[in-house]
Amino acid sequence: MFKKILIANRGEIACRVIKTARRMGIATVAVYSDADARAPFVQMADEAVHIGPSPASESYLIADKIIAACKATGAEAVHPGYGFLSERTSFAEALAKEGIAFIGPPVGAIAAMGDKIESKKLAKEAGVNVVPGFVGEISDTDHAVEIANEIGYPVMMKASAGGGGKGMRLAYNEQDVREGFESVKREGLNSFGEALLQRLAAVTGRLSLCADQAAAAKWWLSMSMASVSAEGPMPKALSTRRTSPLMPGCRHQGRACPLRRARMTSNPLIVA
Repeated sequence: MFKKILIANRGEIACRVIKTARRMGIATVAVYSDADARAPFVQMADEAVHIGPSPASESYLIADKIIAACKATGAEAVHPGYGFLSERTSFAEALAKEGIAFIGPPVGAIAAMGDKIESKKLAKEAGVNVVPGFVGEISDTDHAVEIANEIGYPVMMKASAGGGGKGMRLAYNEQDVREGFESVKREGLNSFGEALLQRLAAVTGRLSLCADQAAAAKWWLSMSMASVSAEGPMPKALSTRRTSPLMPGCRHQGRACPLRRARMTSNPLIVA
């Protein structure tokens, strides 16, 4: 088991990882930007390292700063939380080169599922129902309007990679698409990747799969509101009656991507 880990995230996500690590007897290191200098997660961690200005693109999204913080504190592993660098294969690979463990899925699974466009393609191939949307590159605003009109309003526009609601915009009509698409694309390219456009779902959440290091099929179900739980406590999960019909598709998706292990320790280190 690791003696010290670094949490490459912020807010409620970091707090929950710190609480879990503390129960397991693992020391924690927080990283923070100017905006989070007095945040609770910074005070909770055993150590804290300042990594830059308030914009995430100048702090939490800079892999070199995270690696430097690991070296400075002697952290053996990085827990990425979700969003930020958690879905970047380049980050997991950079950590491996430095001999720092990545507490998360292997690079192959990140590559398959970290990009929302590629993951939707994979899901379709696996026979999983997906939210109606455009799977491909959106060339410009006129193209976005054309797609939105075909899908039907309201639609959601956001970066194809990353998370935490970064660059997300809702459009209820053509004017909303024209006014919001360029800003979504610009913010997405600056932080994560291409823009994604899909039908807005009435209820959004996350079904999570967890496999151990031996790739044993231990299916684990949780429900969370992605953008809400990043800043606040996880809301009440949906009932088993409502989520159980989703499990077959969840299993198909898990088998379709190269999910080998979802943790890098002999004992699980999962957000509490």
